[in-house]
Amino acid sequence: MSSDNPKSGRRADRLEHELPVAYRTVDGFITDWATNLSQGGMFINARDPLPIGTTVRIILQLPGAPVPFEVRGRVTRVQEFDNPTNQVPGMGVEFVDVTDELRDRIQRFVEQLRRELPEAGRMPGPVSGGKPPN
Repeated sequence: MSSDNPKSGRRADRLEHELPVAYRTVDGFITDWATNLSQGGMFINARDPLPIGTTVRIILQLPGAPVPFEVRGRVTRVQEFDNPTNQVPGMGVEFVDVTDELRDRIQRFVEQLRRELPEAGRMPGPVSGGKPPN
């Protein structure tokens, strides 16, 4: 993957957009909101984020898709609930073992929203813990 912002070390542009997601933990499925998305991963708002390195199964429903799909990911970054910078709590998840078809579907969705949303919805690079759009 190429980066539109090589100085940041980010592999794919992120699109700031709220999207419902569900993921499995040892206690069952949890439903939260992803606040940004790219073909390579997402940031999920979560009061109790999973530890870095945790593999997670995510159920994702893209608008316009007839059924939700499952994608595996790995937690790469955590922002705890009680943090000194007052950032939104949650976890950055990098997709793993994603088929080219699924990666293309996600990318098409991101590009479609990018065309429909104002430029403010575009965020360069990997998952950010920024606040969701109002």
